[in-house]
Amino acid sequence: MTSVSPLRVPILMYHEIANPSETRSRFAVSPAAFAAQLSYLHDAEFTTITAGAMSAILAGNVGGLPDRTVVLTFDDGYANFYTRALPLLAQYGFTATVFVTSGWVQEAGPERMLSWSQLAEAARAGMEVGAHSSQHPQLDQLPEKLLREELYSSKERIEDKLGLPVPGLAYPFGYSNAKVRQVTREAGYSYAYAVNNITASPASDPFALPRLTIRRATTMPDFRRLVDGHPTMRLLEDRTLTKGWAVVRRTRAALNGASRGYKD
Repeated sequence: MTSVSPLRVPILMYHEIANPSETRSRFAVSPAAFAAQLSYLHDAEFTTITAGAMSAILAGNVGGLPDRTVVLTFDDGYANFYTRALPLLAQYGFTATVFVTSGWVQEAGPERMLSWSQLAEAARAGMEVGAHSSQHPQLDQLPEKLLREELYSSKERIEDKLGLPVPGLAYPFGYSNAKVRQVTREAGYSYAYAVNNITASPASDPFALPRLTIRRATTMPDFRRLVDGHPTMRLLEDRTLTKGWAVVRRTRAALNGASRGYKD
């Protein structure tokens, strides 16, 4: 059964699947917590689709949306996506999208970041591979030449290494502006994800699709509320911070552009 007009679609953003003893990152979710989250999604009869499939459905390019849909995305390209997330995803028959920083991918493992062979294996297992820039800069603060290098080279390198099309991008830190989104289109991407900490809808900009941040501090009650479409206090705080920080970044980018003698 499919829903004709989806109102809320939780698109979850993960980074590392690692214990506190392994990393100090507040965005790292422990393997136990991640396993519990996937178990809940399975028991609650959620269907996972890739970020690319989600963007196509929201754009109206393909059919309807499965009931209780959730999208799982992973940023940066940590090796523990392969060692820890992938086996659990396979256990539940789930799919996901991993947005990799192409300049950080290793030629061979084991390392902290994914290797090309691990990415290829993940793709064969049904995972989507997207781009996350080449060196993970703040794209909205770059001069246009460097911005183009970051977005074009990342897409081309991943496609060359994996022999697969890379239609999607996730902006590092979630940061973008009108110029970044324009260059993203020109580089040949068909969709791009930001953060924003709101659920996606058909009204969402296909080049600024929103995601919900999952972090170490996300409790199971909070997780259930997020995927069921109910805001949490942390989510409301994140949303407020996102809006405020966007104003600061627009001002900074305008000042940087003026100092270089151009405008974005």
